[in-house]
Amino acid sequence: MRFPIIAGNWKMNTTVTEAIELVGQLRKGISSAFSVEVVVCPPFVSLAAVKEALKGTSIKLGAQNLHFEDKGAYTGEVSPLMVADLCEVIIIGHSERRQYFGETGEIVNKKIGAALRAGLKPILCIGEKLEDNEAGRTAEVVTEQLRSSLAGIDVFADLVVAYEPIWAIGTGKAAHGKPVNETAALIRRILTELSNQETADSIRILYGGSVTAENIAEFLEQSEIDGALVGGASLKADQFISMVEQAEYIYFPNNPPTKDLIPW
Repeated sequence: MRFPIIAGNWKMNTTVTEAIELVGQLRKGISSAFSVEVVVCPPFVSLAAVKEALKGTSIKLGAQNLHFEDKGAYTGEVSPLMVADLCEVIIIGHSERRQYFGETGEIVNKKIGAALRAGLKPILCIGEKLEDNEAGRTAEVVTEQLRSSLAGIDVFADLVVAYEPIWAIGTGKAAHGKPVNETAALIRRILTELSNQETADSIRILYGGSVTAENIAEFLEQSEIDGALVGGASLKADQFISMVEQAEYIYFPNNPPTKDLIPW
């Protein structure tokens, strides 16, 4: 079965002190929600401190970006090996990286390969712009992004895909459950073509884009959605804890799995 993931992308927010305080609040509310995989992705400067603050919890630590080279003269960059010293999870290809920092499908592809070689679990982000959505090009854009990002990749076991329509990120304008589910089903069909049916069925697909505690259930109730990549709402402990609790209830309403069945 596909266990749900609720991942928080803190983006360029929180000082180290604020990050530790936020983790302290999350520890109190998430300690018992072991059937949902919970990930927090703070800024680079807080990774070491947050790792220490998460000790004794099931909450995983992730980073927001990496360079595709292991080392070299790349001032200001962080290599996969550096990230792997601290984290298990890595966000790759976020629309803000594509939009503001010029990341192409080729660059995202190199980063996916580098992350997997370093033993990291990538959350690959894909999604269309508003003009593409309004022109009915969602399927075309998502297909191209997925194929270019995974070209030549033959290890899919640790891959997570986050569908984040760009027009819904940080705008307060979330998409709706049914069309998101249809896009997720398309993503799974493409993953089947790139790997095989069994592998594609095991890959978790998340929704991201103005996700809140108030609207997350609409997405989690969809058959092809396996969790959420949460932006701004992940900075509010009560919101994030509520989303984890809702995921646990929606996916396991009567029979939550025992700890020996949880893969983490």
